[in-house]
Amino acid sequence: MTAAVRAVLDRLLAVRLARARELDAVFAEDLAARVTDFTRRGGRRIRPRLLWWSLRACGGGTPAQVRAALHAGAAVELLQTCALVHDDLMDAATTRRGRPALHTAVARQYGDIPRGAARRLGEAAAVLAGDLALAWADDVMTDLLLDGDDLPPEAPARVRDIWRGTRTETIAGQYLDIQGQATGQPTPARALRAACLKSALYTVERPLALGAALAGAGQEATQALCRAGRCAGLAFQLRDDLDDLFADPDVTGKPSGGDVREGKPTYLMAVARARAAEGDPVTLGVLDASLGRADLTESGLDRVRDVLTATGTRDVVQEKIERLCRQALRHLAAADPEPGPAAALRTLLTAITGTPGHAPDPAGGLPFAAALGTGGTEAIR
Repeated sequence: MTAAVRAVLDRLLAVRLARARELDAVFAEDLAARVTDFTRRGGRRIRPRLLWWSLRACGGGTPAQVRAALHAGAAVELLQTCALVHDDLMDAATTRRGRPALHTAVARQYGDIPRGAARRLGEAAAVLAGDLALAWADDVMTDLLLDGDDLPPEAPARVRDIWRGTRTETIAGQYLDIQGQATGQPTPARALRAACLKSALYTVERPLALGAALAGAGQEATQALCRAGRCAGLAFQLRDDLDDLFADPDVTGKPSGGDVREGKPTYLMAVARARAAEGDPVTLGVLDASLGRADLTESGLDRVRDVLTATGTRDVVQEKIERLCRQALRHLAAADPEPGPAAALRTLLTAITGTPGHAPDPAGGLPFAAALGTGGTEAIR
């Protein structure tokens, strides 16, 4: 299935890059080509995989539904590009997936102009590149809805409502993230709220909802899938917070300790501060002296790691991840999904929360060939 989404993306991006080159060569190479390359390189394609298996779990699988799911998956990947490019800019991150972040790459490209001007150009380019990715995502989703005559009767309206909500939720979550970063560490409850809006909804819950809508699933099944997605999505974000300090940067594709140096208002840090504030001023002092320090050394990060371990914060967050994962699986079972796709969803939901295992891509017996049409191109127009 991942290969099928990649084929859709390749075709859609090729058409849009060609149109960009017709408009202007500089715009095409500086922005459109970078958006295209970033999206093609992608990551694990978690969101389209969740969308696909949700469709299958709810009994969907007609050629029209498969085609719509592939295009919706492509739109979600473009939304992810928008979110990551803007996130890197707001966090002043220099790398993404082991490569220079987009704003950094553009600034380096124009290294022959004054440094301040090159930096501002890179920042502006990242804003526009993220906007371009979102515009392309909307194009894909609009075309899907206009071509939705063969979908279940209520599917286009439901998909449109989910998509509208997803865009606003993602922006709200990003704002809560930077607002918390600027104003100080939030309570654990507030940190969870930001994590839900910024990551859990658009990463897991909304892709599952889109798949259910395209399948024409009933209200009870859809709500159960959404609850499963919210639990797994929160666990996914909390795992990401732990990985920032405790995982191998070569695996994550990001420098270790980025959240600490940026002063990110994560649930991990909110819990650590709350526990230290109960009567451990020395530990609280270490956190206050470390969070938001861009020049924090590796030994400084080690002190933060020691605090998270000594206060039991690391264990608390790990236990919450495991509890959320169990809740997600119970909600998934309550949706009464088709057995085969349900197994794939269980594996995928546990994998994204840090549990070993992975979800297989669909192969024989699924209607990709019918959806792709002659030569495999019909679904990617």
